[in-house]
Amino acid sequence: MVPVGTAQAQPGQSVVQGRAAATDNPLYRTGAMPVLRCPAGTIRAGSASSYRSFMSRVNRCLGRAWTIQFRRAGLPFSPPKLRFVTSRVGSPCGRWPAGAGGYYCSTDRTMYIGVTRKVLKNPYGPNHAQFMAHEYAHHVQHLAGILPYYAQATWRATSPGRLAFSRRLELQADCLASAFLRGAATDLKVTREHWNAMIEWTAENGHKAWPTNDHGLGRSQALWMQRGFASGSPASCNTWTAARSKVS
Repeated sequence: MVPVGTAQAQPGQSVVQGRAAATDNPLYRTGAMPVLRCPAGTIRAGSASSYRSFMSRVNRCLGRAWTIQFRRAGLPFSPPKLRFVTSRVGSPCGRWPAGAGGYYCSTDRTMYIGVTRKVLKNPYGPNHAQFMAHEYAHHVQHLAGILPYYAQATWRATSPGRLAFSRRLELQADCLASAFLRGAATDLKVTREHWNAMIEWTAENGHKAWPTNDHGLGRSQALWMQRGFASGSPASCNTWTAARSKVS
């Protein structure tokens, strides 16, 4: 989830501008994401400390992986900040988005991750790793120029148009997250059985948390997760040129 703040590239960054940043980004030509060690440990049900430790380690793995991809693309990279919170705090981007377990704010380049009783009831690491990778993907979109384009495009769009742009942004984050997950699957214990279960659950329930269809239907989320995991590459994650039926 990403509320729109001041999504502007920093001076001196050689990022693609405008629509081309989304449709023809250099990241799409960087090949498969690296296969890397990611010994994140395990989450104990009800344990906030083990959850924070696991997510912090996944965050560091994401930083290593995306540093490599950005270097391949010839783009500058710096990691986002990570903040764990126990309440629905606001940020420079505004209020906590409805339905979200966490969010990325481009203004302060920070991922806000909720640590709640509901979250801690589920100790299954791959689910939480996918969630962390999704929020990290919004930071990737910001640095690559995709999020600034999204902010400009939605500012001019009608309400249905804004929802359509939001779906392309969020489904791309699902795909990029899954591409990372493939490269770290061994240490994060993402087995074929567990992955299939995640996809089936997402197809049935992925859209139910959102008040409006701004993240895509469950089947669309499952589709882009599968694309990212199957290829392990950002090349499979160009939602911006996909047919409307694929981003519904």
